[in-house]
Amino acid sequence: MKILVTGAKGFIGKNLVAELHNQNYTDILEYDLDTNKGNLDAYCKDAEFIFHLAGVNRPQNQEEFMQGNFGFTSTLLKNLKQHNNSSPIMIASSTQASMDNPYGQSKKAGEDLMLAYEKETKAPVYIYRFPNVFGKWCRPNYNSAVATFCDNIASARPIQINDRKTEMNLIYIDDLVEELINALKGKANKKDNYYAVPTVYTISLGEIADLLISFKESRLDLGVPNMADPFTKKLYSTYLSYLPKDKFAYPLKMNIDNRGSFTEFIRTPEHGQVSVNISKPGITKGNHWHHTKNEKFLVVKGEGIIRFRKIDENDIIDYRVTGEKLEVIDIPTGYTHNIENLGDDDMITIMWANEAFDPQKPDTYYLEV
Repeated sequence: MKILVTGAKGFIGKNLVAELHNQNYTDILEYDLDTNKGNLDAYCKDAEFIFHLAGVNRPQNQEEFMQGNFGFTSTLLKNLKQHNNSSPIMIASSTQASMDNPYGQSKKAGEDLMLAYEKETKAPVYIYRFPNVFGKWCRPNYNSAVATFCDNIASARPIQINDRKTEMNLIYIDDLVEELINALKGKANKKDNYYAVPTVYTISLGEIADLLISFKESRLDLGVPNMADPFTKKLYSTYLSYLPKDKFAYPLKMNIDNRGSFTEFIRTPEHGQVSVNISKPGITKGNHWHHTKNEKFLVVKGEGIIRFRKIDENDIIDYRVTGEKLEVIDIPTGYTHNIENLGDDDMITIMWANEAFDPQKPDTYYLEV
């Protein structure tokens, strides 16, 4: 299938084209501002589905709204009619099309043009009224508060919020792209007289800012956002895409002594703590037990032995562990335990505990195995 995408290098177009390639659509006709204008005629002749994403939303002059959102649509439809091409066409409109402002008026004019074209040619037309869209590759300091907030906070610049209570209706770029590909496959989601992305998030500017700031601070407190909440998960993915290229990495505090090191990696109130333990050859660590705290050990490099003894019994249980055969060892409560490096090199163990370490209530009691 030959698919024409106008506005192919814009925020939505770039994400759509990337996913079309992922889904093995190889004949994609990309049209954007820097495309040879003569190509449009050939594209309109060959296209079997059209994603019309090109438009204007931040012009220097208000007259450009109508030129970009109505004028180019007129040109596109004229070319399609000249070639008697009645392929399905999707157009990106806006929820502002119902508002009395220059941008909304230009979008409504584009919609009306499409509806008249559908009536005349019988070509299937999908008019999508999008609210605000967020996600990777959205340009900051343009027309997206989320993109601007992400960019500023990731780069340690201040943000400006006039009213924290201002609510936004947002759709995530991957949800939008999924819906557009559904339309391509004849499974578009119709809502009233238009088409829509099914999943919309309503959230205040203040809440968005607070979440983004918490993402930045998570590098210091080793926290992880609540990935069970779909919006938080998608916003965190978006935020990371705005990290400066020299800020992908961040340091961890390594607690080092002659036995090796112990380094916290992640700590959360909901899912406990993940740490990296490095033991020098011949070193034994542990010899303690817990009332409620439980752990999982995973040796990923080296070889060693983990020993257990129930605190009121004499029998010792041992498990050989090696990075050559990954195996998780549960550390039950009420068992004193230790881990010894039996190899000639450092042994590296990933350790998970069901609770983050609290020095005021460590729940850790020394007892030799």
